Amino acid sequence: MLRLEHISKTFAPGTVNEKPALQDLSLHLEKGEFATIVGSNGAGKSTLFNAIAGSFLVDSGSVTLAGQDVTFLPEHQRAKHMSRLFQDPMGGTAPGMTIGENLALAAGRGGWLSRPTREDRERFRERLRLLNMGLEDRMDQPVGLLSGGQRQALTLLMATMVPPWLLLLDEHTAALDPATAEKVLELTRRITREEGITTLMITHDMTQALTMGSRTLMMDSGRIVLDVRGAERESMTVEDLLRRFREGAGRALEDDRVLLSRGQKKKVEENEENV
Repeated sequence: MLRLEHISKTFAPGTVNEKPALQDLSLHLEKGEFATIVGSNGAGKSTLFNAIAGSFLVDSGSVTLAGQDVTFLPEHQRAKHMSRLFQDPMGGTAPGMTIGENLALAAGRGGWLSRPTREDRERFRERLRLLNMGLEDRMDQPVGLLSGGQRQALTLLMATMVPPWLLLLDEHTAALDPATAEKVLELTRRITREEGITTLMITHDMTQALTMGSRTLMMDSGRIVLDVRGAERESMTVEDLLRRFREGAGRALEDDRVLLSRGQKKKVEENEENV
């Protein structure tokens, strides 16, 4: 479904601010595959998403989606077949429009002034029931009155209303409280599995990196330094993942955000002292 072949991107080349962001990176995702990506700040995770989405053209290499070469296709044309969720729950929806109107837009039912039909509203209610947040009874409420968690769940629903070829999740639960984040993650699992949506998810949570989807990628300095799946992944612990990162990157992971909790960090540090 997605094939990246030797893509590279350097920002401000030839200047004192030159920054190699992606370095000869290759990746192949099968249809319906769900892979998580973890790495420290500056590793190139969001830059990778921008390259896939077409936010800029890569310096070299190719991007292929569903067998189509989209390397030089502009962002708005790629957006027809891929959806992307960001960390900010306030993005991705029109706050002044109702829940029903937002869903109508996502379903391709006309422009800004369109209103959903009776049939559409029944369909939307069925989808909203998946959220288990009572939003099916608030179809005429402006989205701007929803909580952050409700808006992010609604955004996920909108992004998959018409199942995309590729779903990009850029730390889409990072700004939510733990309980709400788990609800959104469970919804993510359910929708992507039932719809068979090819998915890439960035996370700083090492446990999520090992439990969401079926494949874990670790990035460093614009490269993929670890790619695990199957039985090997199922038996891995967070400590195993950090050890494998050290082996692949040649250094320890230094970003504290990738550690699930202070307790987990302490445990990892104690294990390293005993090595």
